[in-house]
Amino acid sequence: MTAIRAMTYDTSAIGLSTLCLVHCLALPIVAAGVPVLASAAEAEWVHRAFVLLAVPISFMAMARGGGRVFTGLALVGLSLLITGAFVEQLHDYETPLTVAGALTLAFAHIFRWRRSVLGL
Repeated sequence: MTAIRAMTYDTSAIGLSTLCLVHCLALPIVAAGVPVLASAAEAEWVHRAFVLLAVPISFMAMARGGGRVFTGLALVGLSLLITGAFVEQLHDYETPLTVAGALTLAFAHIFRWRRSVLGL
């Protein structure tokens, strides 16, 4: 895989994870001040849409290589995201699961990006 292609997948995944974290952590605070945004903070479809975007990007990145550490971290992160978004019995833990999943997935892509692009 070329370094540019790896960087594109990893940058996309890191950006999506960041957007997910902003949604999970900042939007509820903003929604308290602007009630119109409260519906966006609670919308289940938003969480599921983030996951449905993250899964193919991450699997494309995993298919292009990255090693066991990257693949393991990416799978753990995706599992946490999927659990938080789709397992109704764990609704009370949705935010911590989603935040942990997004951070783990972002870390996996940063790890792979550093290794492939910077040679670390």
